[in-house]
Amino acid sequence: MAHFFANSLLQHKTRYQLLATVIVNIITFGHGVGVGWLSPTLTKIQTPDSPLDFEVNLAEISWLGSMLGLGSLCGNLTIAVLIERAGRKCCLYLMAGPYACIWILIYCASNVYYLYAARFLCGFTGGAGYLVVPIFISEVADSNIRGALTSMVMLSVDLGILAGYILSTYLAYHVVPFLAIILPVAYFMANIMLPETAPYLLRKSQLAAAENSYRFYRNQRSADCELTSRTNFEQLRTAVLSQQTRNATPLSYKDLTTKPALKGFAASIVLSLGYQFSGVFSFINYMSDIFRASGCIVDVNTATIIIGLVQIVGVYTSTLLVDVVGRRVLMLTSTMGVGIGCIAFGCFTYLAEIYDLSDFNWLPLVLMIIICYVANIGLIGIFFLVLVELFPVKIRSLATSLSVIFLSLLVFGSLKLFPLMLHYWGISYTMWFSAASGLLTFLYFWLFLQETKGKSMIED
Repeated sequence: MAHFFANSLLQHKTRYQLLATVIVNIITFGHGVGVGWLSPTLTKIQTPDSPLDFEVNLAEISWLGSMLGLGSLCGNLTIAVLIERAGRKCCLYLMAGPYACIWILIYCASNVYYLYAARFLCGFTGGAGYLVVPIFISEVADSNIRGALTSMVMLSVDLGILAGYILSTYLAYHVVPFLAIILPVAYFMANIMLPETAPYLLRKSQLAAAENSYRFYRNQRSADCELTSRTNFEQLRTAVLSQQTRNATPLSYKDLTTKPALKGFAASIVLSLGYQFSGVFSFINYMSDIFRASGCIVDVNTATIIIGLVQIVGVYTSTLLVDVVGRRVLMLTSTMGVGIGCIAFGCFTYLAEIYDLSDFNWLPLVLMIIICYVANIGLIGIFFLVLVELFPVKIRSLATSLSVIFLSLLVFGSLKLFPLMLHYWGISYTMWFSAASGLLTFLYFWLFLQETKGKSMIED
């Protein structure tokens, strides 16, 4: 506990790092609202009282879910091209426009293609944000709080998902867009005050701007801090120049096939496969359908909101622990917990078809609470933090981009297949498939995942 307070996010030198993290995560919160909006809305638009003038069938529902993955892929590719050319700040600005269009499309929807486009843009915002926001935070944050600040990406997404659940459950379909469109406006305006990251500016030889950025994020702009700030900045400049000297040769195929690079790619592939095929992201998108299929006694939308709260508690737990116990312990605990929880959930629903378990129909909610909590302390909560830290400095931007592109393809596939698996396999076999994926991921991490706590972002 003493360690946590020593690294408090509110101490004088890091408060602007926290402020910057909060500002850039307005857009990830908004992305979460867009993701959470779908689950209760699917319940509404499949009833005779649908607020829409058109009907949606099972195939269209699976496309509605999976368009998120296609949008995410396009967002990844766009940011991968721009992040080193235009800078982190430009990429952050870029996300406001597509996000605003989501809610215009939802409000104006006259056929299902409007909703497809809205989900595509929601994915675009997420795919772009999941790539640029962790990199931005990792470059402005001190190493001793980098884990806590970066894990706030998923905390803000989960807060947004909860808000999306609540808004779309209790407000009329056409009211939600009026509230949600406030977010991109606030995000765009707040970003004006944030300077570009110092490491990026140094790599572009903008020395004065880099020093101003460094002093802003370390809150060292007063005369009293002049000597300390200059000394620390020179250390950063030396480290960046040293890294540039080592990486002076252009990036080549050989850089992607070194032993550290291949180990990073292997870990990122397993991390992405485990994240998607363990089902935890699909659960978030189709939570209402899962509770309906399990026979849970609690109202499906109420249960979905409860899960939204649990996700926030889980990610907050990871924020507190990630720089204390490390990344590896949280990932191992998370993947093991998801695997065991999904086995139990599948067993309950399987036995419920054979025996009368109506006295225990509260159990699906309890099991899903456990699954989502342990998923969010590791597999979800620190996914992007671990992903960024896996790779050597020279290939980090490219490798992270490639990994998130791969993840987006998996998002598309898993969200497209999940409602079909529920329909054709049933809830039990779907959950057992998720359990097997979670446990295989645990096994790989136990054998091969290395701890990256305290790893430098500018040195290998």
